[in-house]
Amino acid sequence: MDIRKIRDILGAQAPLLEHVSKTIPSAQLTLPSPSYVDDIYARGSDRNPRVIGALNRMFTHGRLAGSGYLSILPVDQGIEHSAGASFAPNPAMFDPANIVKLAIEGGCSAVASTFGVLGIVARTYAHKIPFIVKINHSELLSYPNTYDQVTFGTVRQAYDMGAAGIGATVYWGAPESRRQLHEIANCFAEAHTLGMFTVLWCYVRNNAFKTATADHNTSADLEGQANHLGVTIQADIIKQKLPEGNGGYNDPALKGFGKTHKKVYSELTTDNPIDLTRYQLANCYMGRVGLINSGGAAGDNDLHDAVTTAVINKRAGGMGLIAGRKAFQRPFAEGVELLNAIQDVYLCKDVSVA
Repeated sequence: MDIRKIRDILGAQAPLLEHVSKTIPSAQLTLPSPSYVDDIYARGSDRNPRVIGALNRMFTHGRLAGSGYLSILPVDQGIEHSAGASFAPNPAMFDPANIVKLAIEGGCSAVASTFGVLGIVARTYAHKIPFIVKINHSELLSYPNTYDQVTFGTVRQAYDMGAAGIGATVYWGAPESRRQLHEIANCFAEAHTLGMFTVLWCYVRNNAFKTATADHNTSADLEGQANHLGVTIQADIIKQKLPEGNGGYNDPALKGFGKTHKKVYSELTTDNPIDLTRYQLANCYMGRVGLINSGGAAGDNDLHDAVTTAVINKRAGGMGLIAGRKAFQRPFAEGVELLNAIQDVYLCKDVSVA
């Protein structure tokens, strides 16, 4: 897909392709490149050779191999959103083999899913595509519904099934976040010891952050701080929702909450989503730890929304997209096409860093 096709898909969002960022200069960032794993992890970090090898396997797999960018298929929604809500639109995805097949045929860098999904097909597929085992979840069968990430298995289980990495979620800002922080920090340390890389679903979640002004669970300033906490516990990749606003720290309804600086809003961000996403990336050690954004829920304009998110992420300096429902809730061939469209944004040299 060339730049003309990307522009056509973007439609009214096409000006994103022309945006010039005047916040944090791209020259100050570590940007995705073919030598990213060597430059950051092999030459400077404390990650052991097995972790570096696992990272390199992911970065050299799929259609984006050798580019420095990632395209990951995540399918943990059967627990997070219920299996019926997730797979009824495309019942074939109740079968774990079809999830992994979609990731392979879709040219993904890796597939991320649950202990059960990946474990039941591990001997068939663990050597064919990098596995990322999502080790904790918030399940929706308990009544009343609660939102708390709990572990569903052990890091050793992920290692034994041949996983290249583990993933986990922390709900930053939630009452349970400090317990989750401690649990996942320990799990990440164990994963690194065993030679697996780590991916953190780095979400802000507290109903108090939904004020009369905005839903600050997706404010760039709060998401940025969440990212900074995530890289502190040595996540190798940060997964974050695309920012939908800013100013969580400045909302009068949250007076006295946290700390910030006026330059975050006057110099380091604007209202443009590319600049807001760049602030997310700045909190990932200025890009030394890669930022991948979520693809979001399926809807009526999935191709447009997915390509738009990819353009924003890439132009901000991000490392890729982790898109699930938009792909697996449609017929197999259409899911492959959507994943390929996302990847085409990262392969298109005319979509440059702003």
